[in-house]
Amino acid sequence: MAVELRVTHHRRLRQIWRSAGWPCRDMLEAELLAAGLLQRLYDADGRETLRVTDAGVALLAHTLQKNRAARDAHESLVQRVAQQMQRAGRVVWRGLSLRAPIGEGDAMRWAVALPDVYSIRHTTVEAYLEPVAHEIKVRRADLLADLRHEAKRVAYLALSGECWYVLREGIARPEEIPPECGVMIAGDAGLQVARPAPKRAMRMSFGLWMALARAAPMEPQAADEDAQPWLVEAPDAASGP
Repeated sequence: MAVELRVTHHRRLRQIWRSAGWPCRDMLEAELLAAGLLQRLYDADGRETLRVTDAGVALLAHTLQKNRAARDAHESLVQRVAQQMQRAGRVVWRGLSLRAPIGEGDAMRWAVALPDVYSIRHTTVEAYLEPVAHEIKVRRADLLADLRHEAKRVAYLALSGECWYVLREGIARPEEIPPECGVMIAGDAGLQVARPAPKRAMRMSFGLWMALARAAPMEPQAADEDAQPWLVEAPDAASGP
């Protein structure tokens, strides 16, 4: 019998791989046994334990490689977006953890937002900061899971005047993204705007200022390897007769 493996199956298989293998005797384990990914073993006293089979080990290794490739693709795209924001003259942060208010009045609560890229304009005028949040997605499953959590999107909107989804080409159509967010498509030709993000007036709170002050922004020269060659070539191009 073919067993349709889900995320819960993979999670249980990893747990058994890292444990002593004591059985839970639930239906999840029954399906893993039926799929040949687990086997039952008995000691001299008849006590039962579970062990991951060679097929289960192969599945764990394949899943690890797949997840590692997805992480590498995600980090690469995050870096591309961050560099583009720096080239646009913005101050850029990666890996921020920001508290955002959700709701109003007595229904207001706080949520933690983790934007992949967060940036502000390089200006001394508060009204011109234009904070922007970018959420990067390279797998459709991750995108769909993200879209189901409306509170996450609301938190991004509370922290920025523009919120963008940057999608690897082919994983979704722009109309699948809520209209309050802009859409960029990342392909071989670079980052293309599929739908502009609506701009909203937004004043950064004191708490947000403190969070940015405690975090280190990306260093432009370290992040942009193409910047120095461009600076070397620019004087020749600019020189005239």
